[in-house]
Amino acid sequence: MAIILVTGASGQLGSELKIVSKNYPGYEFIFTDISELDITDKKEVKRFIANNRPDWIINCAAYNSVDKAENESEKPMLINSDAVNNISEAIKGSECKFIHISSDYVFDGKSNNPYNENSVPAPQGAYGRSKLEGEKAALTHHGSMIIRTSWLYSSFGSNFVKTILKKARENDSLKVVYDQTGTPTYAADLAEAIMHIIAGVIRNQISFNAGIYHYSNEGVCSWYDFAEAIIKEAGLSCEVFPILSKDYKTAAQRPSYSVLDKSKIKENYNLKIPHWRTSLQKCIKLLI
Repeated sequence: MAIILVTGASGQLGSELKIVSKNYPGYEFIFTDISELDITDKKEVKRFIANNRPDWIINCAAYNSVDKAENESEKPMLINSDAVNNISEAIKGSECKFIHISSDYVFDGKSNNPYNENSVPAPQGAYGRSKLEGEKAALTHHGSMIIRTSWLYSSFGSNFVKTILKKARENDSLKVVYDQTGTPTYAADLAEAIMHIIAGVIRNQISFNAGIYHYSNEGVCSWYDFAEAIIKEAGLSCEVFPILSKDYKTAAQRPSYSVLDKSKIKENYNLKIPHWRTSLQKCIKLLI
C-alpha cells in the first residue's frame, strides 16, 4: 500500500486532495498541517518522515501573502524555501517521490508567449524569490517533481473568486485590473491531476519523470475578464470596470503576463485539462 504524505493539508490544494483521496481507497494518506508537522523544524521533519516512511510527499504548504512578503522577507523564505530543503534532506537517497507546488511568480511577466519549463526565471518580488529558492531546494532530491501553477482558487480558503463574490454582493460596481494576463487554476483540477500522476506511476501505466512542470487550466484571461465571469456565473448584477495596474497600487509587483505552457505535463502524463470557464462553473455552484 502506497503511503502518501500531504503537507499544508488545510489550504486550498490540500483540502481538495482530501476530497480526491476518497477515490483512492487503496492508498494510505497522511494529511498534516503545522499542528501535526511543522516543516520549518528540520529535526521534526526528519523524525516524522523516518517514522512514517512515505512513498510520496505532496508539499502544499506555502507562504502566499504576496504583498506582505515585501516586508516579511524572512518568513516567506523560511516556509517556501528552508522548509522545502528540510523535506528534501529528510528523503535524500531514498526512493520517496516528492511533488512540490510552485508558482508563476518565478517569472518576471515580461514575455509575450506562454512560459515553458525552459523559460528563465526572474522573480520580481520577495514571494517569487522564495518560491524559486524552494524549487532549487526540492530539486536537490533526485525524485522531485515541481509543479508551477497560477491564480489558484477553490471553494476552500481565501482566493480571488471568493473576494469578488463578496464585493459584488456588497457593491454596485467594482474596478479590476485588465492589463495582467494569465490563467486561473481550480485547485480541484490540480488535485485530480496530481493523483492521476501518482496512481498512474504506482500502477506502472506511466513513468515518473522528475523535473519542472507547468499546470493551470486551459485558456487565457485578464483579472478583469475573470471577475466578469465570476459575477456572471453567480448571477449577480454588479458592474465591473477595467483599470490599469498603475491605478491599483500594491506592495508587490504582479507579472503582467504569466500564462503557462502546459504541453510537457499533458504529454508526459497523458492529462486532459479543463478550460478555466468550465471549472469556474463547478466552483461557483459550490459557493452560491
